[in-house]
Amino acid sequence: MTTTASATGASTATAPVANARNLALAHYAARGVLEHILDRHGSTFQQQVALRAAITADAPQTPDDLVTRVQDSLKADPADIRTTVDTLLAKQLLVTDGEHLRPTDAGRELLAAVGDETAPVSARIWGGIPDEDLAATGRVLALVTERANTELAALTA
Repeated sequence: MTTTASATGASTATAPVANARNLALAHYAARGVLEHILDRHGSTFQQQVALRAAITADAPQTPDDLVTRVQDSLKADPADIRTTVDTLLAKQLLVTDGEHLRPTDAGRELLAAVGDETAPVSARIWGGIPDEDLAATGRVLALVTERANTELAALTA
């Protein structure tokens, strides 16, 4: 939060301006909460993202499909994501089914358990924020994501 002086010399608090630093601070604070919960389940953030991507996919995913989906989300190194997929296979949270990957009951149960633990924490974090603020934030974040993806594509072309 920033503070400004009024004409009378009194300080008034103003809302922080949305910028890359504030976005990053919010992301890492929320991610820290999630990683703490994931650690209790012997899982990592990237494993959770990959497992969720496999479970929520509209169609069966090949390993390459899953790596691409996770890379689109995390902008992570494909080799690291492949290692994550291998770990999920070794933990039997995913299994191969021909050329595709299939989430196991254990994988679905893990994701559900993490969701159950994060739900009350998320409710405390997001609770009480007016709907119009959430809608405006959603629009801004979608636009920032679109623009950043465009810039990243230009940088890596």
